[in-house]
Amino acid sequence: MILHVPLGNYMAAVYASGSDLRVERVIYRLVGVQPDAQQRWTRYLSSLLAFSVVSVLMLYAILLLQVNAPEPWGHKGMTPALAFNTAISFTTNTSWQNYPGESTLGHIGSSPGSASRLSQASP
Repeated sequence: MILHVPLGNYMAAVYASGSDLRVERVIYRLVGVQPDAQQRWTRYLSSLLAFSVVSVLMLYAILLLQVNAPEPWGHKGMTPALAFNTAISFTTNTSWQNYPGESTLGHIGSSPGSASRLSQASP
């Protein structure tokens, strides 16, 4: 309650500022971002599709490799087909569950899946 005014003033200054921090400029340079350029829909679509493909592949690998993790971090029993279906459903935000989540997904499998869904959710 006490911090809302100073925190709000700080956030307003950060979002209203037109300059970037040195660390931001280094990251922009490394990944090839032009912060002042407008992003066309074609570039946005290709970025979204690339992120989705990487998310599916990483989550698929995590779901298959969770059998090597100790309990409760990983659980046994996810076939490659089920792992692929689960990775696709998490990434597309459809949440098809063809398994009992508590006994099939450990913390390692469910956390990245939920993070993938949250990062691609519409505002």
